Amino acid sequence: MAGESSGGAAGGGAIYGLGVLGAWVYFWRDAPEGFWWHVLAVLEGIVWPAFMVYEAFSALD
Repeated sequence: MAGESSGGAAGGGAIYGLGVLGAWVYFWRDAPEGFWWHVLAVLEGIVWPAFMVYEAFSALD
């Protein structure tokens, strides 16, 4: 397995990471005041890309 490249996977991970980071900023700024609202914003940022991919695949039908 020596010499195999995983450059494509690293690029996909970077784009996923930027998506999660952007979602965190968006949901954090949109959350009302309060600790639990900001905890929810962090959780939404983690699962948001999954919903986006689901909607993208649904649009292909």
